[in-house]
Amino acid sequence: MPDTFAAPATPDFDALAVGDVVAERTFHLTRDSLVRYAGASGDFNPIHYRDDVAASVGLPGVLAHGMLTMGLAVQPVVDWAGDPGRVADYQVRFTRPVVVDPEAGADVSVSAKVGQLDAEARAVRVDLTVSFEGATVLGKAQVRVVLA
Repeated sequence: MPDTFAAPATPDFDALAVGDVVAERTFHLTRDSLVRYAGASGDFNPIHYRDDVAASVGLPGVLAHGMLTMGLAVQPVVDWAGDPGRVADYQVRFTRPVVVDPEAGADVSVSAKVGQLDAEARAVRVDLTVSFEGATVLGKAQVRVVLA
């Protein structure tokens, strides 16, 4: 029987230019998403599922976990790179919360753009713009992807 496993395709480094958008995606979060993430991560802070607790500490509502937002934001780059092992570094600054409405949820939009090319290392710095309701929620969000 033939081997059906195929290695993930690697983006063509030589075809990339600074400013190229390599991935875009919108993720819809619901309160169910937050509960599932809490179970997977072990982060059961009630600001992520109880409106009364969020309000009592001065928050505008129940917030998505920062690490959930961070994880979602890098996924389009991982998909583009074809292999999570190609991600050499990923850093963000949390700048604004994602408030997840109990009925409408929240849409987090991600745009991934080539910010820098390192020909010697065949590495790409991908700059992420991550937004919710038109405002950036992750600042200095950068992913280093090695395509060698």
